Amino acid sequence: MLGAGIAGLSCARRLRERGHRVTLFDRSRGPSGRAATRRADGWSCDHGAQYFSARTPEFAQAVAQWCEAGVCQPWTPRLRVFGPAPQGSGQARAPQRYVGMPHMSALGHWLAEGLDLRLRHTVTELRRGAAGWSLRSDEHGWHGEGFDSVLLALAPAQARALLQPVDPELACRTEPDPMEPCWCVMAVYDADPLPEVDGAFVNQGPLSWVCADHRKPGRQGPCCWVLHAGPDWSRAHIHAPPAEVGAWMLEAFAALGARGTPRQVTVHRWLYARGTLEPAPGMIWHARAGLGLAGDWLAGGRIEGAWRSGRALADALG
Repeated sequence: MLGAGIAGLSCARRLRERGHRVTLFDRSRGPSGRAATRRADGWSCDHGAQYFSARTPEFAQAVAQWCEAGVCQPWTPRLRVFGPAPQGSGQARAPQRYVGMPHMSALGHWLAEGLDLRLRHTVTELRRGAAGWSLRSDEHGWHGEGFDSVLLALAPAQARALLQPVDPELACRTEPDPMEPCWCVMAVYDADPLPEVDGAFVNQGPLSWVCADHRKPGRQGPCCWVLHAGPDWSRAHIHAPPAEVGAWMLEAFAALGARGTPRQVTVHRWLYARGTLEPAPGMIWHARAGLGLAGDWLAGGRIEGAWRSGRALADALG
């Protein structure tokens, strides 16, 4: 299994429940994927997925177990909307929101417990031989193990690069790339710049979402706000210098009423932040080749989509 985000972890746990032996590879220093938390200099901030909701009974049951385990908790923030509401948005009842405890990355760490997880393995090549599938990573070269199947819980572009030499037909299923980029700013303040709200959806200028991360349940440390730019703006400025991006986004934050100047600013670029493939097949499994794909982009986006996609791929293997 390649990719230790929520989709890969969900798939690996489900396969293990069904009696399969699973080895999970990820290039990062820890699991969770985009349910990520940045830590530095005495502060921390969820700079990827901000929260999640449960829209199906199956996922709601899983979330209840996570809450019981203490790795997530309901979040009822004071929210605002800046700018005109998108066309077609109605007055539907807002879903119950949840956040990881004490950070969003706690979800991935909990799901990874008991799995054979091999971090800092950047897999760059697949090869099929008499002993099954083998893989090569930048850090460790060719691995001696042979695998019956290779399942990829990666962004479409990353999966396509690995699949093109070995299964061009499956590689084509990742095109056109449905993933959207997102610039993110983490800003640490001495005094809260916008104490009257906990988060806001923004429908004007470069921003799409702002949140007082330090006021989420269970958080500790200094005042830290996370700002996400919208996909169109992020794409238009995808190669801009991070310092300039940060200045533009903080200026837009000030235009919303944020007061003061942050004492520390960190900028992160998510090349593959969120995406959906329409129609959403849930997962893709090529039984003859022993290759499969999972990810939120195959199942409507969001953490729930990632979790459901991973489970669906595991179930397809039997």
